[in-house]
Amino acid sequence: MNKKVLKRIGIGIGLYAVFVMAVIMLYPDTPQNMDWKDREQYNKVQISKLELGLQKKQILELLGSPDITEAKRNDNIELQVMFYRTQHKKADGITTEDECTALLFENNELIAWGDSAYQSFVDG
Repeated sequence: MNKKVLKRIGIGIGLYAVFVMAVIMLYPDTPQNMDWKDREQYNKVQISKLELGLQKKQILELLGSPDITEAKRNDNIELQVMFYRTQHKKADGITTEDECTALLFENNELIAWGDSAYQSFVDG
């Protein structure tokens, strides 16, 4: 091959590498932009890192909007449970509570997650 062809191939590879890096660095990979399989995995990983006492706003920034949510007020206590999809059960296009992990908030503070969180919400 002559030098011109090699030079053009090198330039093409360089431009492709710049394009790939721009997409990786600039494309926002938020939970809303993920397909359902990737979002389930993302939710599992992020929920496993949660700590009690986090604020609802922090959870929303981390996980995005919940798939299902319920709220109620008892006396001066505001309870909210948010469900995030974490396991696929049935291919019907509908997300149900049994496919999700529940996060329970009392006055906007995370107080529990998992199966007991929703039961606490129901009992509370």
